[in-house]
Amino acid sequence: MATLRQKALLMAQDRPKVTATPPSGRISDYFGTLVFGLKQMKESLAPSVFKKVMEAIDKGSKIDPSTAEEIASAVKVWAMSKGVTHYTHWFQPLTGSTAEKHDAFFDAHAGIEKFKGSALVQQEPDASSFPHGGIRSTFEARGYTAWDPSSPIFIFDKTLCIPTIFVSYTGEALDYKTPLLKSMEAINDAAIAVCQLFDRNVRKVTPSLGVEQEYFVIDKALFATRPDLVMSGRTVFGHNPARGQQLEDHYFGSIPTRVKDFMMDFEIEAHKLGIPVSTRHNEVAPSQFEVAPIFEEINKAIDHNQLLMDLMSKVAEKHNLKVLLHEKPFAGVNGSGKHNNWSLITDTGVNLFQPSNSARENLQFLTFVVATVKAVYDHADLLRASIASASNDFRLGANEAPPAIMSVFLGSTLTGVLDELEKNGNVKIEKGDNMYMKLGISKIPEIILDNTDRNRTSPFAFTGNKFEFRAVGSSANSAGPMTALNVIVAEVLRNMTKDIEKEMSAGKEKKIAIVNVLRKYIKDSKKIRFEGDGYSDEWAAEAEKRGLSNLKSTPFALDVYHDKKVIELFGKLNVLTPVELSARHEIMLENYIKKVQIESRVMGDLALNHVIPTAIQYQNKLIENANGLKGLGLDNKAAVETIKEVSKHIELVKENVNAMIDARKKLNKEEDIVKRAKGYCTDVKEKYFDKIRYSVDKLELFVDDEFWPLVKYREMLFIK
Repeated sequence: MATLRQKALLMAQDRPKVTATPPSGRISDYFGTLVFGLKQMKESLAPSVFKKVMEAIDKGSKIDPSTAEEIASAVKVWAMSKGVTHYTHWFQPLTGSTAEKHDAFFDAHAGIEKFKGSALVQQEPDASSFPHGGIRSTFEARGYTAWDPSSPIFIFDKTLCIPTIFVSYTGEALDYKTPLLKSMEAINDAAIAVCQLFDRNVRKVTPSLGVEQEYFVIDKALFATRPDLVMSGRTVFGHNPARGQQLEDHYFGSIPTRVKDFMMDFEIEAHKLGIPVSTRHNEVAPSQFEVAPIFEEINKAIDHNQLLMDLMSKVAEKHNLKVLLHEKPFAGVNGSGKHNNWSLITDTGVNLFQPSNSARENLQFLTFVVATVKAVYDHADLLRASIASASNDFRLGANEAPPAIMSVFLGSTLTGVLDELEKNGNVKIEKGDNMYMKLGISKIPEIILDNTDRNRTSPFAFTGNKFEFRAVGSSANSAGPMTALNVIVAEVLRNMTKDIEKEMSAGKEKKIAIVNVLRKYIKDSKKIRFEGDGYSDEWAAEAEKRGLSNLKSTPFALDVYHDKKVIELFGKLNVLTPVELSARHEIMLENYIKKVQIESRVMGDLALNHVIPTAIQYQNKLIENANGLKGLGLDNKAAVETIKEVSKHIELVKENVNAMIDARKKLNKEEDIVKRAKGYCTDVKEKYFDKIRYSVDKLELFVDDEFWPLVKYREMLFIK
């Protein structure tokens, strides 16, 4: 009789081919056809209304009710012409994924389709069941979604989707988009001030982002045979095959036909949605692949990445495949990440991280590079916390994933430029014949060299005209890490402007003032720069000497959200309040604990209900064999020894699973005590308010009341 896995393999082998046919031979013919973008708005809105929309997008001005009515009317007509019957406010709560509540255009009372401007601009989803980190009580359910005009409206699954922010009844951010938009304003203001030292025409600076997305693909039937994959996204038990990725022959190899059909299908749908995916290839691990888009404005890029992950999963179902976005679904092979390629673009068309032949532009380029390096040095722990998760912990530190130690890779060319600037105050970026690689093959054109090599072991690397934040996990919402990056760079740019102005007010010529400040910042942040192997033990030892943190575990990394320096940083830039920061810490920590608990439950279930029964079946066969040998008068000692060994393993598995269950029960009981204690502390918060905080390494809860015991437990509340 065939086993479940054998049946799944047979199903996988007999899958019918699912082809994808594009609407046209040219992507440009159908790109963005499901998006109510600038072209559609210009065609369907009155010029005065379109102008107001553009002002809202470019300058952040508010859209008045009458303008909203006209936009809503045009959107409804456009959507219904494409067969749409429902609309939703599409938002990004702190679950990490997206959320939506569908409403029909049809008004049963009026008997006609309606879509008011008020419905476009604002909705009220239930806020109580989304992660809120203590901002809301269970009975306080009200929350609001509000339209984000800077991200285009689109149609997905025959539903009109309106990108929105999500806030509580009392105004706190309950999503990823709200702080991201605020961080964009912060870095815009700070970067403009620095840019105008070089070019008075700059009026806007926008962060740009390209998100490379890695993922695994397996057959749907094989996925269903693994309860651990279904429940936790990764295999908690497994066996390394004889051949994994040792030969590295999968990387950039010929894409398997079935996977290529799937890729083509989701790319067609992505292009209809205006997602500019352009690159596809095999990744290093077997069954691992990557999709990469062209760069976009950061808010739109993150919306598109969230939408793309959802789209890929839905299209995979059509092909009887399953997309795995977990950072480390399989042991012994590469994990998956998002490589966030970040840069800053001015409204005059200048990439601030692009070297130039112009001396003035090169000084500007170095100013922003140095500011970014200084920002990473000042807030390395915050960047580490921004990418922390239970699943990413498995990935960091090997197989092309950067280590937990935050560092900046600049490459030999740029390192030499900064060293020269620091020592002698000279700005020298050479271009010319040395920028070409001499291959000595007459038929091959000269290869243009980049001004830096790549370092796969660096979490934050300069790659020619952008910084690549490689540490972000594949399942993560990039808005969290990118908000942190925007904020820390904005702070340094603000401080830099003040320092340069101080130099100038002391009588220094502007260029000299800028160079003086850069030399100081280069010296101050030098410890964060590293050009070598980030995986080596030598680097870990060297990083410790330099005073750099090595926060290997998520709970330890998340503790930074309670640092006074971080609270003040987000507060002064008006991105997150202390309450919002504390809530995010609690949500991320709770998410970590819940995921570890889910994995432990899956592990216990597999051990007790799958592994042990199979081991007992094998043991019974051995007993039959041993008895048969004995009956024939043959030596059965080897069989008996194997039976005893199997018995020991079975008992050990039972013992460890029961110990794990007991530990979890104890955890839940102590969690309940802590929750009750937190309620008590609310009543005496005036007395203990400044002493309440979360600790990673221990819990010592002591309340001045004999009813409350001394509780010792990791990662919970304590009063010092």
